[in-house]
Amino acid sequence: MRTYLSSYLSKLFAGDLAAFGGPATDEAVAGYIRAEQISLVLGYSLGIMLANACNATVLVIALWYSSNRNYALIWAAAVVCGALSIGLKARLSRRITKPQFVSRQAMHRLVRNALVLGTAWAVVPVAFFAEASNGGQLVITCLCSGMLAGGAFAFATIPVAAVAFTAPIFVGTAICLGRNGDFVYLLVAILVVAYGFVLLRGVFAHSFEFTKRTIAQLEAERRVRRDPLTQLPNRFAFNESLEAALNRLARSGEEFAVFLLDLDRFKDVNDKFGHPAGDEFLIQAAARLQRCARETDTVARIGGDEFALIVTNLAKVEDALEIAERFIGAFGEPFLIERCEIAGATSVGIVLAPRDGNTPHELLKNADLALYRAKTAGPGTVRFFEVSDDKSARDRRALQRDLEKAVGRDELFLVYQPFFDIRENRVTGFEALLRWQHPVRGVISPAEFIPIAEETGLIHPIGEWVVRRACSTLSNWPSDLRVAVNFSAAQFHNTSILQTIVQALAQARVAPSRLEIEITESMLISKYGPASSILNSLLELGVTVALDDFGTGFSSLTYLLKLPYTRIKIDQSFIRDMLTRPDSAAVVKSIIGLAQDLHIGVVAEGVETTEQLECLRQTSCDEVQGYLIGRPVSADRIFALLDQNRQWTTPAA
Repeated sequence: MRTYLSSYLSKLFAGDLAAFGGPATDEAVAGYIRAEQISLVLGYSLGIMLANACNATVLVIALWYSSNRNYALIWAAAVVCGALSIGLKARLSRRITKPQFVSRQAMHRLVRNALVLGTAWAVVPVAFFAEASNGGQLVITCLCSGMLAGGAFAFATIPVAAVAFTAPIFVGTAICLGRNGDFVYLLVAILVVAYGFVLLRGVFAHSFEFTKRTIAQLEAERRVRRDPLTQLPNRFAFNESLEAALNRLARSGEEFAVFLLDLDRFKDVNDKFGHPAGDEFLIQAAARLQRCARETDTVARIGGDEFALIVTNLAKVEDALEIAERFIGAFGEPFLIERCEIAGATSVGIVLAPRDGNTPHELLKNADLALYRAKTAGPGTVRFFEVSDDKSARDRRALQRDLEKAVGRDELFLVYQPFFDIRENRVTGFEALLRWQHPVRGVISPAEFIPIAEETGLIHPIGEWVVRRACSTLSNWPSDLRVAVNFSAAQFHNTSILQTIVQALAQARVAPSRLEIEITESMLISKYGPASSILNSLLELGVTVALDDFGTGFSSLTYLLKLPYTRIKIDQSFIRDMLTRPDSAAVVKSIIGLAQDLHIGVVAEGVETTEQLECLRQTSCDEVQGYLIGRPVSADRIFALLDQNRQWTTPAA
């Protein structure tokens, strides 16, 4: 019984709303809610503490000619010093990255501090009211009422802290007013108590709503961060963990390693036994990786048969090799799939931070190069990143030299892939896609040369060429069509990009609303600070902005609130599996519902079958894009595609 009571009180004073009839949560969710609650309180703390200091000063002035002046001075000095100390500590805490989990003990300290501060203000009416002048009594009543309101506001999401702060002030105020003997003061006391109950009722109502909203947001973010097949963190969650590891490295020097693992025989399993067997192979492989990983390590599925790990607290390189060999050994036993024993193997590429990079892009790029060398060496091989011995690195340098001349040689060209409005059954615009016709290697994918352009600064002249060519082509299209151009974070490092866009629109004589800028979530938290200000300037001009590859970036859902997006594009990885994976379908529906609530349009990428199209139609998706609608075409084939569109009632492959 004593243990149960102790646990109940611990939850109660940790802000658990279940004690008041609110939603019940497990400790992991409760810790996340506490983190959000304390973050809000810290945001108000400096202002509230300054108000405390000002109010204490006003009280001293009001009691300057009373017999309690010296006691008031001592009390005020204590309150001012305490308030300023708490406010400054809160300000420093706000500069630290907000934690994802806050313990009960941290909330207990907050409630205790609220009680101490409330008790300090409860002393005022009890100790000073009787000896004060009529004006002083009025000031005391007003100050106590103001502190009640301020406390309820500051702790609006934490009822137990609001009660701890306001209850002593309520009691002190009611005592001093009630014992005065004056009927008018008795009425005021009754009003103060009634006022307090109304405040606390509002606090409970607000905190219940806040908690429900936070739980819903957490569940939505968890769905987006979880791979529906293996239940491991997905690329989105892995990128966040990688950012967190780099932040720890910068703060405390904690080194770590990134492993990329590729299942060497996954394609054979898929081809021989079918996709269900391939899925089971992935599930079992994920389970083995989790068993081999330490509690502090992060295991994620970031691609079809590609897994990634963040291995922390490495004392030496040999430790990373030992862990990698443990993963290799986990695949020594055959996999039992559909009553057949299937041999499995994995190759591992390793990078060490900060030796091999200090940004997510560098680490993942170099880990991929190491993995390529491991796969080339044969199944079950481990390779560390080595620039000097890597043929891929030499190929990239040669490609860079050719890319420097590509614009001048007119080797770059654009193709256009249509957007299709499901409701109106018509093409509403095209996405401009960059291609490179290399004189020797043929057409090179932008996934291969864009990273090189970003690293070398070539992205700026290439990006300017893309914008001007897309706007020029757009000027020949019907006025109800738009063109979307992809922008990377590196392009916003050059502030002249804004002038380039304005000039391109003016020279082509097209309305800014017909140009759409597609950006990724990772751009918003990149090292290129001017991005947000430039985008806001473009929005003021009338250009629209779309958030591309939604669900695969670095950031959380809160990035939807950073800019007034016109559209979000659901990544094709979710669309591909939504008919066979209930969790993928749930993610797609959640994103569409969220976008509708925020009044943002939705484009589904990678639509390849009529079944996918009909499913998206039923979930009220706005637009689709993919091979079912049309493959990327050159500018001279746009009008032929539009003529075909006029004959469509539903799109055909």
